Amino acid sequence: MLERIQEPKDLKALSIEDMEPLAEEIRRFLIEKLSVTGGHLSSNLGIVELTLALHYYFNSPDDKLIFDVGHQSYVHKILTGRKDQFDSLRKYHGMCGFIKRSESEHDVWEAGHSSTSLSAAMGMAMARDFQGRTNQVVALIGDGALTGGMAFEALNHIGHEQKKLMVILNDNEMSIAPNVGAMHNYLMKIRAGRHYKKAKEEIEALLKRIPAVGETLAKTAERFKDGMKYFLIPGALFEELGFTYFGPVDGHNISQLLDTFRQADKVNGPVFIHVLTRKGKGYTHAEADSHAWHGASAYKIESGQMIKAVGAPMYTEVFGNMLIELAAHDERIVAITPAMPGGSGLMKFAERYPKRMVDVGIAEQHAATVCAALAQEGMKPVFAVYSTFLQRAYDQVVHDICRPKLNVTFAIDRAGFVGPDGETHQGVYDIAFLRNLPNMVLMMPKDENELRRMMVTAQQYDAGPIAYRYPRVNGTGVKPEEIIEPIPIGTWETVREGERIAVLAVGPMVQLAEEAADLLRPLGISLHIVNARFIKPLDEEMLLRLAKGRYQILTLEEGARLGGFGSAVQEFYADHGLTLSIKCMGVPDYFVEHGSIKEQRQEVGLTAENVAAQVQQMLPRSKRQRA
Repeated sequence: MLERIQEPKDLKALSIEDMEPLAEEIRRFLIEKLSVTGGHLSSNLGIVELTLALHYYFNSPDDKLIFDVGHQSYVHKILTGRKDQFDSLRKYHGMCGFIKRSESEHDVWEAGHSSTSLSAAMGMAMARDFQGRTNQVVALIGDGALTGGMAFEALNHIGHEQKKLMVILNDNEMSIAPNVGAMHNYLMKIRAGRHYKKAKEEIEALLKRIPAVGETLAKTAERFKDGMKYFLIPGALFEELGFTYFGPVDGHNISQLLDTFRQADKVNGPVFIHVLTRKGKGYTHAEADSHAWHGASAYKIESGQMIKAVGAPMYTEVFGNMLIELAAHDERIVAITPAMPGGSGLMKFAERYPKRMVDVGIAEQHAATVCAALAQEGMKPVFAVYSTFLQRAYDQVVHDICRPKLNVTFAIDRAGFVGPDGETHQGVYDIAFLRNLPNMVLMMPKDENELRRMMVTAQQYDAGPIAYRYPRVNGTGVKPEEIIEPIPIGTWETVREGERIAVLAVGPMVQLAEEAADLLRPLGISLHIVNARFIKPLDEEMLLRLAKGRYQILTLEEGARLGGFGSAVQEFYADHGLTLSIKCMGVPDYFVEHGSIKEQRQEVGLTAENVAAQVQQMLPRSKRQRA
């Protein structure tokens, strides 16, 4: 049957009885395709029937189906004509792993960060009403995303405005409230029926007409009804926010889902549908460990064994292990993460120090201010956060941490390109948005040992906020140092002595500069390479020495060129009235899409060959010709 589905209207030609075997076909398709490409497996296996029901009942794209985050949209992509593109999933110039408006008219909202769907739904419902249209607006949000503060802001606004729209909670972790059986099912049906509100209004009007005691009886009945609601209706919280609540509904029962949609569609106002699904459904390995299979690499279908490249440990792993060592000697250290303990390398830390490991959920703003308060009270909070998610807490970093100069440590993971997750997750903006903040210290290591040294530096630092950023790649494989010394704040390291041109490189770009130097050596060109490990403060003494030595400067960073490290170097020389030839290589002014990190670097010119070519362009003409 799957071969017959090219667009949502093809689905409507099937019977409801056809849906169950179609769901199994889709699961087999996903398991087979993702075993090769990798991707978000468990969340998509859990949402098969719910997505089928949505496209069966609603009319996309006229009806707006809004997926929160988008990593649960693979089934939606299959049903909207992209089944044949799955071999290119998350590959360079291939199909995006998230919702992408340029891919399909059915992709009505783009998001790689969570908790935006409800606000988007409200905006679309408002636009619909302004324009006099009658389409339905449906927001699909997960239980994790519902912890985000933005989701609560939207719930509050939607409940107040009473716009007609649906919020579907895909609850695949835990039940918010227990199903109370027959009474619950009865209430769910009659509350959406046309006669329920009319009967309620008639009873209230009748009570109010009773002389002397009518108003009192009506108020008493209302209080009784509200009190009983907390016993009989699981979604009382959402009812109080102004929604009509349905659920919990079995998210793998298509008939029940369709019946719920029909009942909910009768409500002239906001509806909250609570759906229970099982993450990883249909694949034993994913069901057993849905977290590990959330974002899976390629794997062997039968055994469930992940296929991963063998090499040096990831920087994330180095961070997690080193934090355990530091915490053993400093009881003030507390790790804070916004719903990413696994991705941030903190699972071992959580096992060793469960009371000093705090997962606040998808709530980066809250996490940052919690860290600020911890620091104010004498603790040493370490905020482990992806670069792209730190963007969500910018006001708190500015207002609550940097302004009062509080000693919060930022462990910024996924700094630089992130590969298959693409443009919504690229960690290329944190240099630009952090280096302009007063009191901030910002570092990036060239290898694993230097990351450990930076962590010791941060642990011993007490003069304000300090951050170390590290990439989503394996380390260089250097031998671990037995004695780990801190690094003096604001000092750089000369990696290679050379002439004429000094390359100031940040993080992994140091290795890139060395590769370029090796290409240039046979041409008689000797590069001077500096490990610019402190992005802020700059090593001003070294910059002045380079100016005195009449070096031309080339900066290398895997970050936004506008406002980045290279800009800081240019500003320094301009402030000192020094005129030097300075070239900056980094990420240009556009969003780089998904692919491998190698392909992303190639796209923006961050390769050894391009660095060598840039160096040759900077040489005097006579020297360039000889080369």
